[in-house]
Amino acid sequence: MDSNDNNNDCNINETLENSSSSLHFQEQQQEEEPVSVDDDQRVYLVPFRWWKEAQESSSSEVNRGIFYAVSSAPPYGGAMKIFNNIFNSDIAFNLRKEDDSSLNSGANGEVGITGRDYALVPSEMWLSALKWHSDSKNATKDSKGFSAAEEDMSDVYPLQLRLSVLRETNLLAVKISKKDNSVECFRRACKIFNVDSESLRLWDFSGQTTVFLLNDRNKFPKESQKQPEQDLLLELQVYGLSDSARNRGAKRDGMAQHSNGTSHLMNGTTINSSSSLVRSNSSALFGSSCEAGILGLTGLQNLGNTCFMNSALQCLVHTPKLVDYFLGDYKREINPDNPLGTNGEIASAFGDLLKKLWAPGATPVAPRTFKLKLAHFAPQFSGFNQHDSQELLAFLLDGLHEDLNRVRCKPYVEAKDSDGRPDEEVADEYWRNHLARNDSIIVDVCQGQYRSTLVCPICRNVSVTFDPFMYLSLPLPSTSTRTMTLTVVKTDGSTQPSPFTINVPKNGKLQDLHQALSKACSLGVDEALLLAEIYNSRIIRFLEEPTDSLSLIRDNDQLVAYRLPKHIEEAPLVVFMHQQIEEQYSYGKLTPSWRAFGIPLVARKNIVNGSDIREMYLKLLAPFLVSNEDSTENRDSAENAATEVMMEMENSTSPSESPEKVDAEELYAQSDTELQFYLTDEKGIVRGSKIATDEPVKSTPMPDRLNILVCWSDKTVQQYNVQPLSLLPEVFKSGFFTKRPQDSVSLYKCLEAFLKEEPLGPEDMWYCPVCKKHCQASKKLDLWRLPKILVIHLKRFSYNRYLKNKLEAFVDFPIHDLDMSTYIARKDGQSSVRYLLYAISNHYGSMGGGHYTAFVHHGGNQWYDFDDSHVSPINEDKIKTSAAYVLFYRRVEDS
Repeated sequence: MDSNDNNNDCNINETLENSSSSLHFQEQQQEEEPVSVDDDQRVYLVPFRWWKEAQESSSSEVNRGIFYAVSSAPPYGGAMKIFNNIFNSDIAFNLRKEDDSSLNSGANGEVGITGRDYALVPSEMWLSALKWHSDSKNATKDSKGFSAAEEDMSDVYPLQLRLSVLRETNLLAVKISKKDNSVECFRRACKIFNVDSESLRLWDFSGQTTVFLLNDRNKFPKESQKQPEQDLLLELQVYGLSDSARNRGAKRDGMAQHSNGTSHLMNGTTINSSSSLVRSNSSALFGSSCEAGILGLTGLQNLGNTCFMNSALQCLVHTPKLVDYFLGDYKREINPDNPLGTNGEIASAFGDLLKKLWAPGATPVAPRTFKLKLAHFAPQFSGFNQHDSQELLAFLLDGLHEDLNRVRCKPYVEAKDSDGRPDEEVADEYWRNHLARNDSIIVDVCQGQYRSTLVCPICRNVSVTFDPFMYLSLPLPSTSTRTMTLTVVKTDGSTQPSPFTINVPKNGKLQDLHQALSKACSLGVDEALLLAEIYNSRIIRFLEEPTDSLSLIRDNDQLVAYRLPKHIEEAPLVVFMHQQIEEQYSYGKLTPSWRAFGIPLVARKNIVNGSDIREMYLKLLAPFLVSNEDSTENRDSAENAATEVMMEMENSTSPSESPEKVDAEELYAQSDTELQFYLTDEKGIVRGSKIATDEPVKSTPMPDRLNILVCWSDKTVQQYNVQPLSLLPEVFKSGFFTKRPQDSVSLYKCLEAFLKEEPLGPEDMWYCPVCKKHCQASKKLDLWRLPKILVIHLKRFSYNRYLKNKLEAFVDFPIHDLDMSTYIARKDGQSSVRYLLYAISNHYGSMGGGHYTAFVHHGGNQWYDFDDSHVSPINEDKIKTSAAYVLFYRRVEDS
């Protein structure tokens, strides 16, 4: 008994010392000094009966508390008790101080977990009650009691309450808001403080509410109306009110009723308590938290944004080699003297947690002790913010390795370069040196080796090293590309415009677009591309700077690439814009006006007179000329298409850019002439001097860019099919009901991208021992030795100085046969290079939040979905999603 008492004391003290932050009353935006453990002011909200049982067993006088009746009340003069909409989620109620004699009446009613009576107790009283329940854990309690011995009841979590004093000094207004609490804590608070369901009573044995009433009255006189922003924040430590506790009695009763073998709940399932694995083919076994007690199918409670930790842990505790190891006598290998470890505390906490998750009949486990240890040695994971499951996994694997390192005294090992020796010899030497300093179950199971080759760009010196790896972080190549559609226009009058769709680097430069488009359209060596953005049938800008980012081009932009000959680059650029007559309603009648249409046509030529311009323009129009027999049909289709484009332009044209209007008779007279040429500005709005056929162009000196407006007659419109000139696609067409197609990439493509040779970045310069200076060397990775457990991290989260983003690409990964033979450089001595998927860590949602779950293959051919405390079967065809983040493969050993 002494030993057990000591252990209980240690556990209780550890729980007390490491529980959530202390009770504190504070004005908003007011900081206070932290409360030390010696002056612990924590207040615990516990079931009243649980506390009362411990008090009645004590020989000391029972502490009499202040009794409050809880009633529904609107917050701050509102009209609702629990209000929930898209803007707010709150619970509001009043605490009315009643006569102390009411204390005894509560003892006769239904109290405790299944009742509606709660107590506020200080930390010292809570500790005494906890110790009494721990010492009495073998005592028989009725079904409505509460036992601290049950580990899933020992969950302590913080709950934030906002308190304000109404005009009556014995009345407290309480509001519990989702914005102050995690989603899980708020959900639990809704169940605890639902005033509508039953009467609710509260006893304060801490005296803190009285202190608060007095202090608040001094701060805020009765005459002054207290404002919401003056609320005080109270942090409670809620104990013994977890969800599993509320239904535990019912679940056990249900199991007992069907224990005679007549129940269909088990559905033919065989349970062998002596086996380390229980197989099940029944989906009826699992409820909200897999209560049936199947070994290894135990959920983890969410302690407040700890789904990232739960997801990673479920994948690790279902890793076959690790399960066998930690269910055995692993503590004999703990290395408490390793300065790189955690004195064995991380390994012990993980091992204890794994045993709880694999215990027979286990209910959802609260990993509080493990999280406290984790936060102590990795402060980045402290608190209740969301974190990255892969980052936790990396820390945990490294921490477990160092805590379980069998090497007690690490020898000094000097890393040597290859110096032209065979790769096999160098790799084995590096691996022996690594094992001389690192030998643990993690190395045995999870560590592999890759070859790193660096080549100096100056002297071509080659450096080869072999380094261990714990997991592979693979880029997603499909998400680094962007699909763009451009219209290519030849300037020799040989063909009509043609759209081309290309893939370019998502964060690439304009030169990348030039290269991809040149290849797609088979650009000749004597040609060059001139890119322009078109808007309202005008060129609004030329894209000529090769280093400009492609992010400057939007999906709804319309781009044209003109193919120009290189040998006349010194000649001026002639830009032709087109107009034709269109009738539109104005003041209740049809009024003719000139309207721009089509893509501007471009050519380079030294211009002398108007006939040069006319000849050049007719040459550009040659591909659009229609034969006599097709003229009527083509004209109708062209006019219909042009009319649609005109209507779009009319809707998008601003008033300042409205077409030039002239007298109707003059306009119809001008339309009799087939083509008229005018000098104009870059926007094609101003109609300058008319260009006569036999007269020189009145532009001296000749500009680098000559803008010409061409007015078409009705007769000319009938001779040409202008539809290809009027239909210009967007860079990427997106509509209200359409979505960009989901990026999809094979896992093998991700491996190829990871192993591809690439230059080091400017921030990762390599020091060449031959050149004696830092240089931007090229680097090539090759897989050399593969581990038994292959962990693959898909790099979905991208970070830069200005932006954080999540990549939603769907990765098509093998489930039954991941063949690594193509990707391993070492061709002999490898026992097997085929792998089987057994676990996935998933991330759903955006960069700033989201939710983590895990898919685990457990026994037979069944997959399970581990969503915090909820465990349920899932079909294999459902496990491939774009949420897959970390993949866990085990090697298929040769038979």
